[in-house]
Amino acid sequence: MSRKPDDNPRINATSVSAWAMASCLTASMGGATHEANAETKISKDALVQNPQAAEKSPDLYVVMRVNGETLRFKLDDNPTSRDFITLLPLEVSLEDYAATEKIAYLRRKLITRNAPGGFTPKEGDVTYYAPWGNLAIFHKGFIYSKGLVKLGTVESGLDTLRKSGGLTVRMELGNAH
Repeated sequence: MSRKPDDNPRINATSVSAWAMASCLTASMGGATHEANAETKISKDALVQNPQAAEKSPDLYVVMRVNGETLRFKLDDNPTSRDFITLLPLEVSLEDYAATEKIAYLRRKLITRNAPGGFTPKEGDVTYYAPWGNLAIFHKGFIYSKGLVKLGTVESGLDTLRKSGGLTVRMELGNAH
């Protein structure tokens, strides 16, 4: 049975009011960009599909399941990470890239407004490469890359990602253990 947003007990009045106020503010700006309108729609969709994504939390984890193994990464608290959560659960094919990282293309681009201009990834960093719209999980450090946004850090199972070849993984919200 399909539920309407107002039937969802997990969306509280504050969340809906905040979304409505953001929508009015965006509309009143007159020259609002397409990106701002798209972000407002994504935020509304996120509230309906995955209410936890709209809540700021320093303790959000993603669990990745691959070949019977479980990997976990802790998400940073930033708008791009919170937007990533709205894609979960997610199944992707990770491919080797430059013997440094595993990458996967997402079904849509993530919000990057106000994100740093780039990032220097270290081993274990989970990132989003905005120019290509892909997820990149680093199993080796790399140089500063313009357009790279940190999403979080792998806390367990990094050795699985170091293995050569592609991997199909399922990602979903999880917990620290």
